[in-house]
Amino acid sequence: MPNPELLAELLDVAVDAATRAGDLLRDGRPADLGVAATKSSPVDVVTEMDLASEKLILELIGRHRPEDGYLGEEGADHPGSSGVRWVVDPLDGTVNYLYGLPSWGVSVAAELDGRAVVGVVAVPARGELFQAVLGGGARLDGRPISCRPAPPWGQALVGTGFNYVREVRAHQAQVLLALMPEVRDIRRAGAAAVDLCDLAAGRLDAFYERGLKPWDMAAGMLIAREAGALAGGRPGEEPDGDLAVAAPPGVFERLQSRLDALGAWHD
Repeated sequence: MPNPELLAELLDVAVDAATRAGDLLRDGRPADLGVAATKSSPVDVVTEMDLASEKLILELIGRHRPEDGYLGEEGADHPGSSGVRWVVDPLDGTVNYLYGLPSWGVSVAAELDGRAVVGVVAVPARGELFQAVLGGGARLDGRPISCRPAPPWGQALVGTGFNYVREVRAHQAQVLLALMPEVRDIRRAGAAAVDLCDLAAGRLDAFYERGLKPWDMAAGMLIAREAGALAGGRPGEEPDGDLAVAAPPGVFERLQSRLDALGAWHD
């Protein structure tokens, strides 16, 4: 296990960064907020507030831990020399934020030698702060949280998300069409980090998505795992851009197997 003092320091920095960035996004949102750029497709957008949030987080981490590495969604990427790398989504759920919907957040994770050891997700529109430390459990606003006990497969409430590339989205819809009749229902909220935290808090029974990036899931996957979820990609693999699956034991295995059978990881 990593040094407890180091973990405590990383958690303090992550909480400070996520909270401050969340406050900036909540309180500083312009009434005329518009799109500043696009990424993978014309509907995959970046706003000026994504960029402002990442700048705030990068500067805060740089002041406290200047030797650390950093990987951020909006382009910041440097290796560092300390063995610690921060993986940050400064605004997860940008389209929700753009439209004034509440499911968006700030995701800040610290990796040590390539493994996530601290994860924090702030969800300012809901006034919530999720956090986890490797081996220390998951918390919501300071209170321990855990996944719901696994229901029968037909009663599972499953969260998911969709890619912004049209051809990928079309295939995802085909997978969903096959999966939906088997479970209680599907939820699509539009922010993977928040979905993973909702799984950790017992608000979903499972989550899966194709096409996630490291910053989408670094903090959320740790929080879900520390709340009792299993996490993986295709059978025998870790979550990655091809497929990310998280659920408590009993639901995880069934969902992962069905997604693999349905070819959820490819077109």
